[in-house]
Amino acid sequence: MISSNDLKPGITIQQNGEIYIVLDASQNKTARSAMVVKAKVRNLRSGANVELSWGGGDKVQPAQIDKKEMQYLYDTEDALVFMDNETYEQIEIPAENLVWERKFLKPNDNVNISMFEGEVLGVILPDKVTLEIVECEAAVKGDTATSAMKNAVVETGLSVKVPLFIEQGEKIVVSTADGKYSGRAK
Repeated sequence: MISSNDLKPGITIQQNGEIYIVLDASQNKTARSAMVVKAKVRNLRSGANVELSWGGGDKVQPAQIDKKEMQYLYDTEDALVFMDNETYEQIEIPAENLVWERKFLKPNDNVNISMFEGEVLGVILPDKVTLEIVECEAAVKGDTATSAMKNAVVETGLSVKVPLFIEQGEKIVVSTADGKYSGRAK
């Protein structure tokens, strides 16, 4: 058990049978009332963001999240298939659970899968991924007075705004947090 006063972003906790990751935590203490600890958390099963609160010093149950490296193999009609690199065991994760993550996954990529007591929660994406541009608008001459951007589509189907100098066939680095262009791949 950990004290509610010690909650920080990134800590995983169990509350009412659900598993949460703390996004932000704050403490409020006034002269008239006892301390209240409020935390913005994300439900790791549903993805919903909620706010939870405790009294100062209340005990909170930590949740041990395991990470296992697996290889993304292919899509079925309604799931994504991953293989354990050590045991060659395959698991399927429903596609509706990985709508955002799917935009950054290519077959044969190694990714970390998060698990809680054997239950698969999802895919942990790296901060940035390298993807190849398969479709790109032509740059318009004279459009360079400002930091002009054009539309491009990468190999996973994600649409990205890129600078005018980027061409089809180039590899770019994309942030997985917001899906935006981060730079050219080296």
